[in-house]
Amino acid sequence: MYAIILISIFLISLAYTYFRGKERLKFSRQLFDHSTFLGPVNMFMTGFSKLPNQPFFHPDQFPELKSLQDNWQVIRDEALQLQGKIKAAESNNDAGFNTFFKRGWKRFYLKWYGDSHPSAQQLCPQTVALLEKIPSVKAAMFAELPSGSYLGKHRDPYAGSIRYHLGLSTPNDDACFIEVDQERHSWRDGEATLFDETYVHWAENKSAQTRIILFCDIERPMKWRWAQAFNRWFAKNVMSASASPNDDQDQTGGINRVFKYFYAIHAKGRELKAKNRKLYYLSKWAMFLVLIAVILLPSFI
Repeated sequence: MYAIILISIFLISLAYTYFRGKERLKFSRQLFDHSTFLGPVNMFMTGFSKLPNQPFFHPDQFPELKSLQDNWQVIRDEALQLQGKIKAAESNNDAGFNTFFKRGWKRFYLKWYGDSHPSAQQLCPQTVALLEKIPSVKAAMFAELPSGSYLGKHRDPYAGSIRYHLGLSTPNDDACFIEVDQERHSWRDGEATLFDETYVHWAENKSAQTRIILFCDIERPMKWRWAQAFNRWFAKNVMSASASPNDDQDQTGGINRVFKYFYAIHAKGRELKAKNRKLYYLSKWAMFLVLIAVILLPSFI
């Protein structure tokens, strides 16, 4: 009975995630994607959300964020003064965005599902002060997308938040854009947009100028207090474990402390794929089946 329940939950969450929105990832990719394994949590978040199921939201739906847009030039000036500190992770300690670094994307964390980063408090005090006055901002960073960069189609794993982008120093050009579930948005200085990052989305900068934005995770508003309480508990106890540092004074979450070991295994897998694709996929499916067996074994004992 236990095995049947687990298999049913996995299949339902897989179907939920795969069919969410108009855009789909390849089924083989979705099967192993982190958004699938958080599918049960995400079904809860979207099922009890006050927001409609749609890719984009208007900033007026989140009036508490207006102070960020009103002070966008102050925020922009602090971002521009970082002078190269908006960068890729210096070691394999940022699991959530690791694949983006290979395509030129860079970040400087201001906070991540907890207190503000000490490095951000020192280098960006005005921006941090603005963010700390808005409880619904659970995570924030400066994100840079250089000219020529392309971020492939993906889903973010957690539906308990809504993504907020505020243009700071952008090309102000339609050649620099993000597309969410087949709807396109181009960044502009001082303009904000919000979207549901669990829909398939991708971004590209075909302009000649680097794009810098304020990137935030905003707590998803829920219909009932108990649902909101669960969302906050999950963010505090699970999402905070994926915290990544800007420098040595910032904390590294538990997920990212062990990520380097999984990355080493992943690197070996890529080497195998380059040498023998058939053996690589056989090994990948074998590992998946072993994992399923380990999870289900107690129900047969």
